[in-house]
Order: sequence, then structure tokens, then C-alpha cells
Amino acid sequence: MITKERLKTNPISPKKTIILGEKYRFTVLTSRLIRLEYSECGQFEDLPTQIVINRNFQTPEFEVFETAEALEIQTSELLLKYDKRAFSGKGLSIHVNDISGVYMKTWQYGEVPKDLKGTARTLDDINGALPLEPGILSKEGYSLLDDSKSLEITENGWISPRTSKATDLYFFGYGRDYRQALKDFYDLAGAMPLLPRFALGNWWSRYHPYSEEDYKMLMTEFKRKEIPFSVSVIDMDWHVTKIDPKYGSGWTGYTWNKEKFPDPKAFMSWLHDQNLKVTLNLHPADGVRPSEDMYAEMKAALGIDPERSPMIPFDFTDPKFAEAYFKVLHHPNEENGVDFWWIDWQQGSHSKIEGLDPLWMLNHYHYFDNAKHGKRPLTFSRYAGPGSHRYPIGFSGDTHATWESLRFQPYFTANASNIGYGWWSHDIGGHMLGIKDDEMVTRWIQFGVFSPINRLHSSDNIFSGKEPWNYAPQYEKVIERFLRLRHQFIPYLYAMNKRAHEQGEPIVAPMYYNDPWNDDAYPYKNQYYFGTELIVAPITDPVDKRSQVAAVNGWLPEGEWVDFFTGQIYSGNTRLTFYRGMSEIPVLAKMGSIIPLTDLSTFTNSIHNPSRLELRVFAGASGEFTMWEDNNEEEYGKESWLATKFQLSWNEQPVFTIHPAEGDLTVSPENRDYRIVLVNVPEQKVALTVNGEPVEVNCCWSNYELVVQLKDIKNTDAIQLTLAYSHIEEQDKLKRLYDYLHTTQIEFNLKLELFEMLSNETNFSKKIRNLEGRKLDSHIFGKIVEILGSRT
Repeated sequence: MITKERLKTNPISPKKTIILGEKYRFTVLTSRLIRLEYSECGQFEDLPTQIVINRNFQTPEFEVFETAEALEIQTSELLLKYDKRAFSGKGLSIHVNDISGVYMKTWQYGEVPKDLKGTARTLDDINGALPLEPGILSKEGYSLLDDSKSLEITENGWISPRTSKATDLYFFGYGRDYRQALKDFYDLAGAMPLLPRFALGNWWSRYHPYSEEDYKMLMTEFKRKEIPFSVSVIDMDWHVTKIDPKYGSGWTGYTWNKEKFPDPKAFMSWLHDQNLKVTLNLHPADGVRPSEDMYAEMKAALGIDPERSPMIPFDFTDPKFAEAYFKVLHHPNEENGVDFWWIDWQQGSHSKIEGLDPLWMLNHYHYFDNAKHGKRPLTFSRYAGPGSHRYPIGFSGDTHATWESLRFQPYFTANASNIGYGWWSHDIGGHMLGIKDDEMVTRWIQFGVFSPINRLHSSDNIFSGKEPWNYAPQYEKVIERFLRLRHQFIPYLYAMNKRAHEQGEPIVAPMYYNDPWNDDAYPYKNQYYFGTELIVAPITDPVDKRSQVAAVNGWLPEGEWVDFFTGQIYSGNTRLTFYRGMSEIPVLAKMGSIIPLTDLSTFTNSIHNPSRLELRVFAGASGEFTMWEDNNEEEYGKESWLATKFQLSWNEQPVFTIHPAEGDLTVSPENRDYRIVLVNVPEQKVALTVNGEPVEVNCCWSNYELVVQLKDIKNTDAIQLTLAYSHIEEQDKLKRLYDYLHTTQIEFNLKLELFEMLSNETNFSKKIRNLEGRKLDSHIFGKIVEILGSRT
């Protein structure tokens, strides 16, 4: 077979979960997940398919009531009724009861569920929104996954059409227990794989005819400016693109352009020395032409007469071609330094095998071929339907560089979790067309930093590059700060990577995952959870010139929430509007949250487990966070983990604890420096112990943050910081008000009038009435109210 690694499958359900008739078969996978099959010839599918690879679930409790003409299957949450005939609306139904006891609707066969939608194959050439394909979650309590047309994965790992046509549906009747529905979907279709750590940093990508010298100069300039990148994406101009017109276009190619890259191996080795991984762009649709260096070797591998000079067509349905495709065209480049491949397939979904999408084949086999040397595999390609989460990372395609495209991407990204697709990578900043808009690109990069993968990209236009210095200084500064922030976030993101793999929790999730019965959790489609600790609401509209802020409507769940950037506190269980200038977007941490960051006070481009950590601790409530580290991507399937637990106990004398690390101590530096930042903690006495022994503490208080510096802490040490009292103190509201009014582009006298009125009036309601009476611009009014009344 073409790849050594195989998809691990377990497709046979226990016999006691199956109710079998002459032409029907029902399999009770869980109390809320039932497989429904109908076949006129009585043949049913027991092999894994492109979507479903595991049907061996733990047997749930259920009862079967049967007569000669009717069948009922009763679980604790579902009641299936069937007339033993061909599936029909009047003969097959399933009633759903949510586990909370809330009545849900009854599904009749043939009815299309009103689900919350999933994702789409691509955003290619889209300016704004597009329709989404179905997901598996629904406010009405049920959804369907149709596996009827999915091909079989045979015992030798190849793909084959089904031997008979049959209806093959999976009924998800989970009420609004969205998280459990998603976890059971991952059990059915396979877990999200662990990403290699480098994938979580910044990616540099551009469709541009770089030379080796150009590219090295660019990477050197990024390093000089202390802008970290972890992945170098080399678009199609790495290979020869000018070929004899009789062979077609130059989009497909496998021969390095030696005029631009005289020594590809040395070039990629240099990139590796800069702590950069390398991926090359592929457009494989046009096959292999006689102009390619490896043409003769491909002919020999395929048994083609060496005297003939035909074009070798791309045909991934031919195992012999697929094997040569990897062995001849790709493996030599991997030996020279290519870490993974960018599969840029845009040629449709048809192939010689009926129902087989070549994109799915490319994703599947590239992913497993990339694991052949034992490293953690990766591919980079478009979405090819349910089950595609097994082959990260997703390339969302060539979007227009417009505000309309930016406005759609946060929703598109979070909503993909409804079909288990957790690792989208977008063309951050937009790929093509549009107009030059420094503000839009800055907002897009801010969203990219708080999205699954942050890959800057642009088209082959000499004016469209996303280098920060291409933008006005005020935007350049913000872009650079956010790119550094993304690199800092890698310890947090890596823990979320492990959580996604092991617990079936995508890193980006819609707000209704935590509050499915709260109607306020549904309308704000561009707001989402970013891991366990943060809520993000990207800004996707321009700044209002007079107010100098842009607005985004949102909703905060129950609790007290703290702005990651400013420390401002908001009371939850409320709808609200956030107003932000160019330097921030709304990122909220619940009180008690702990965020581990790489400390970049001394610049590093490395993505390895850091020797210097910054811990941002959002005071005001108890909380904990476990940071996970391992021996990284070189040990695929042999991960050796180290867990370091951080804990905040918020009582009369709050205590922050760094527990001794547990697990494989060799995977992290033996000694670490910590910079602990307790947000909104006022100046006070702090006691420090190391392994129970009192130690002099090095701390300072700056900008309403208590900062504690720890040096040379062993990963086996137990650290405790004890505060004198539990008071929290956010920045003075009048100081925030002054700072804000100072930025506004309004009349000086109006600024002074507003500041004096708000300074002198102590009653909040009167402040608001006085503001209303002045008929201010809506953004100015809204921002002032946000400052004064964010916490009630």
C-alpha cells in the first residue's frame, strides 16, 4: 500500500446493539445515537467508510418491542417507531426527550432537520458570506448524518464503492447537549489529531515569485524586528511555472526553479536553522509533464514505454500512480527539508471512481504519508466533507480582501465546530481584489491571532504584501504587537490542542455550547470561546472617526469577566456593546482564569517548551489551569507528557500556587523563570515560599497589576504566593474616561464639559440621563457608558 501508516478503525458494532430485519437494520450506538439502514437486497455496510470509522460503542440500555408489523426501540432519551416497510415519513419516526426533561420535537423520516449548520468546502472567490453545509447540532434536539454515499475503506487501506445501494443514516438525538453530541461524533468519525506545536505559531504565506535571496532577506528582517514566525509557506513559484504551452499551464509542477532557488536543500536547511518549518504549494491536477526532472522516473515507476513522451495524467484512483506520486514526486523533497505539503486542489469533486472526491483522497493519503518517519503528521488542504477533521489543517481558500469577507470569518470558523472541524486556516488579511485598507488588515490580523491558525497571506501583487512595515506606523505597531502575542500564546494553545484531541473540545466554539438553553447565547455569531479561559468578539467594522472606536455587539455569560488587555471588569448575564480603538479587540477572561504565555522580554523565534513563562492571573475568584508539554511532534503516537498545574485560591488571604510538575520531567527545561502578573490586584504585602520555605519576593505594582518575578525555579519546586487580602482594584473609571476623551475627534469644549459633568456627578443614573440629554454620537455615548457601567 502507498502509505505505511493506516487509519485505525473499529467498524463492527456488538451484536447486542443490533436489531436486524430482512431489509432493515438499526444499531443503538448510544442512548441518543442510532444508526438507521435500509437495503432492498438486505446487504448492510460493516466496513469503515470515509466518514464513519468506529461503530464499536459501549452498549447502552434499551428495550425492543416488536410485532409482526411494527417495531419500537426505546432508550432513555429516544423512542423509535417503525412499520417494517421501506423507510417513509409515515412509517419511521423518532421522538426525542432532552436529558433535562424538556420536550423536544419528533422527527419523521424524510424531514430535513433544522440544524445549526457546519462549514463549507472553501471560501474561494467569496466576497462575504456563503451557505454552510449541515452540522450535527440543532436547537430542536436532533440532526442527521447521511453516510449513504460515503465509500468504503477496505482492509488494505484503499477506497471502494459500496457493493449495494442502501440508506445509511445516523440519527443524533441529543437535545441541546451539544458537547456530548460532538464527543460521540468524534467517537464515530475519529478524534481530532494532535497538531505539531509549530503549527500554532505565526505562518508567513504569500503568492509571490520569491527568490532564495529575497526570502532570506525577508525572514532576516522579521527576526531583526523581533516578529516571530514558525512556518514558511512557499507558494507555487518554488517550481518552474513557464513550460511549453503544448503541455498546458504551469500551475502544476514538481521541478525546482533553480534560477530562483539554486540549492533547495541548503535553502530549506537555512529556514530550519531559523526555527521555521517548510511547506510547499501543490496543484497536482495536471499530472506530470515531460518537462519535469522526474518524468523518466515516473514513467519507469508506472511501466510507461520510455520511447513515448505522453503527459502522465493525474489519477489518484490508480494505486500504482498514487504510490509513484509520493515516492517519486514528494519523498525526495521531504528528504531535502519539506515538512508537509499544501494541497491546493481546485479541480472539482469527480474522479474515475463514482462518488470519490479526489480532494478527500489527497487529504487522507497525504496525511498518513506525512507520518512515515514517526513525526506527528500534518497536511494543509480544503475541507472535503464530514470526517475531514482527521486531516488537519484546513485551508479555507482565496477570499476577497474586503470587510465583508472579514465579517464572515469569525462565524464561519466557530460554526465549523458543529461538524467537528476545529482547525481552519484563513488567508488572514484577504487574498485578492479589494482595496488597500490598513485598518481592515490590522483588524483581520487581530482576529487571526485569536483564531485556530494564524497565516498571513496575499496575492501576487507588488502592493499587497502583509509585511507590517507596509502599513502606516500606527497600524504597523499594532500588527507587530499582535504577532508577538500569538507567539506568546503557544503554551496556552498547546494545552487546548491536547484538549481538542483527547476531550473532543474544539479550540474555537460558539457561545451556545456552554449555555444551550439561553436564547442570548445564539444571536452573536461572531463571538466565541477561545479555549477554556477566553471569550473573543473580533472587531469587523471600521473605527468611527469622531469617537475613534469601533463597536461590536455581544453577550457575556454569568459571572465576572475581565478584559485581557485593559483589566476592565464586566458583569455577566447581559447583552452589551463593546467599543474598542485600534490597539485592542474584546478578549474577556473569567475571574479566576490563568493564561500561560511565553515571556518574550528576550526575543525568541523558537516554539519549543519555553524557559521563561508569563502567567496572567485574573484575580477575583478561584481557578486553575494545567499546562501540558511533551516531547513535541517528533514522536508521533509516543507522546510523553508533563503537566504543570497553576491554581488560584481566592479567599481572605488569596494563594497562588505553582504545583510541582508531574510526568516526564525531561521534556521541559529543568529550571524556569516566571513572570506572574496578577491583574487588578493592588499594592500589598506578598509572601513567597519555595517548597514550604520562606523566600524573599521580588515584586512590583504597575498599571493595576501586581508583578512577581521568579528566577531559576525547578520544575519540581512547589511555589506559593500568599496575598495580604482579597481586594481587587481596577483602573479608576475617571482615568479611563479621561484617556478615552483625549483620543476622540470632537470639540474641545464638549470634551471638557463631559469630563467635568461625569466627574462631579456621583449618581450613575443621573450621569446616563445627562449624557442622553446631550444627544452625543452613538459610539461616544456607548463608549462612555461602557467605561462607567461595565460592572454593576
